[in-house]
Amino acid sequence: MGQILNTQLFGLITILVFYNIGLIIQKKAKKPVFNSLLLSIIMIILFLKITKIPYENFKIGADVVNFMLGPVTVVLAVPLYRQFDLFKKHLKEILVGILVGVVTSFIIIFIIGKLTATDSNIVNSILPKSITTPMGLSLVNALGGVESITVVCIIATGIFGNILAEVILKVGRIKHPVAKGIAIGTAAHAMGTSKALEMGEVEGAMSSLSIGIAGLLTVIVVPILMNLIA
Repeated sequence: MGQILNTQLFGLITILVFYNIGLIIQKKAKKPVFNSLLLSIIMIILFLKITKIPYENFKIGADVVNFMLGPVTVVLAVPLYRQFDLFKKHLKEILVGILVGVVTSFIIIFIIGKLTATDSNIVNSILPKSITTPMGLSLVNALGGVESITVVCIIATGIFGNILAEVILKVGRIKHPVAKGIAIGTAAHAMGTSKALEMGEVEGAMSSLSIGIAGLLTVIVVPILMNLIA
């Protein structure tokens, strides 16, 4: 048994089993709050706690999934390719919208950090919350933050973005498919994009585009803003 726990297979099977259970619950419940990823995370934590299996054993297999996050994100370019003419038509609006989203996110986190007297390392760890994990980890290392906090923030942002996207768009009266996709992708990266793809191909394509551009702009703009306020 000990030999099995020390293999990548254990972590991979654990993830697949609980994620699929989460999918089944999500399909049965038909409620946004029953997010398959959120449910699988809760179930895996409970499983490891109850069985007293060390997290390190699970992480061996989980690292394989983490490694694949970068390559898998590239697949999101397919809907963008199909909607490339639309992208060219709204290029200026798309770039300005994503940049405003990136800067707004930074300002909000910075102000909340100041008002709550939060340690700078924690604030720096939260800043990459709306970009993909590989980009987020690269940025947080440059800023001197804590990787584990960044990962949690990125996952939480994606989950709640996926759950609340439609509600927030309705409250904000955002109806244009391009605007919907840009808003979701900029705020909630790949997990938000899965919700955008459910809304439509245009929303999914624009959200996919936003992931890359928002990530690139965040990596470039955030260090510049940090230097300006230092």
